[in-house]
Amino acid sequence: MLSTVTLLACGDVGPIHEPVDVYSELASPVLAGADIRFAQVERVYSDRGALQLHSNGAHSRLKPHMASVFTDCGFNIVSLASNHAMDWGEAALLDTVELFRSQGIQVVGAGRNLREARTPAIIERNGVKTAFLGYCAILQTGYAAGPDHAGIAPMRAHTYYEAFDYQAGVPPQVVTVPYKEDLAGMIEDIRAAKTVADAVVVSLHWGIHYIPRMIADYQTTVARAAFEGGADLILGHHAHTPKAIGVDQGKVCFYSLSNFIMSSTAKSPEKALAFEKRYGVELDADYPHLAYGADAKRSLIAKAVLARNGVQRVCFLPVLIDKHLRPEVLRGGDARFEEAVRFMEWVSEGFDHRFTVDGDEVIVTDSSGR
Repeated sequence: MLSTVTLLACGDVGPIHEPVDVYSELASPVLAGADIRFAQVERVYSDRGALQLHSNGAHSRLKPHMASVFTDCGFNIVSLASNHAMDWGEAALLDTVELFRSQGIQVVGAGRNLREARTPAIIERNGVKTAFLGYCAILQTGYAAGPDHAGIAPMRAHTYYEAFDYQAGVPPQVVTVPYKEDLAGMIEDIRAAKTVADAVVVSLHWGIHYIPRMIADYQTTVARAAFEGGADLILGHHAHTPKAIGVDQGKVCFYSLSNFIMSSTAKSPEKALAFEKRYGVELDADYPHLAYGADAKRSLIAKAVLARNGVQRVCFLPVLIDKHLRPEVLRGGDARFEEAVRFMEWVSEGFDHRFTVDGDEVIVTDSSGR
């Protein structure tokens, strides 16, 4: 019989409110059933560092003990490639890397230099080797790792504005193109990882936050290049709302897994109004500390069954974050489960996919069912 490994992958984790031990109560029994558990780290955990002048991330450094949320969930692999990872400079980032490693959690996407940030983590279970790589497209100046300085593995994009109409004042069309050097580096990393692992999973902190359905041009370009380079699965996050699931060349890209365990500062009425106007979304008054839009409470867990010959099966588990900011894995037959599937169908319009409900899971294939 072919040996297999089960991966459960979650989106952004980094609550800023205590106590943190309650957040995992509903989801940890489900996570415990996996061989590998992945999450995206949204904060840094350190007592050191200085807030960077061009950062808006005063909330992004937390006391080290608050990282216990990751061990509570049993995560054994995380990506630190986020837009906030360097908000407090190199010292805070490297403290966070070492903290996770001291807890037996492998780290990708960040390091003391670019080589380390681009080095895969390889986890072997049941004779199956899975390589993980992590990159970030949302980087402030100076956040990317370099040959001789710490930082994040970059997968950046240029933004251009093209005239959409000959009439003055018509909004332009926004065009985004990945940095050639970052794309080439990612492909090189994937190909190298493929020579030593049975499956390669790429984590990407990317895209456009808060706004449902909106996918930037560069994301589909990067996804296709990653799959052509040998990646077997893409795990996206950053948007704070679920986004499309698409199948390309028989491989699945989760464009945004949304929040998993997150909290934020509550917005004043003035800031809430400005936020809603800017992004065209409404905030949910029942979730003052999840102030990313009404869809921020929607989430999902990506599930993949891996074997020596690659990915055998991909599905997702619909998740709803409750008013205590605890992710609850929904069950088939629950009206909330059915509504979550409808939402994922809506955000995935225009991407090749077929969703098939199988008990408590939603199987993802291409439109032909393969």
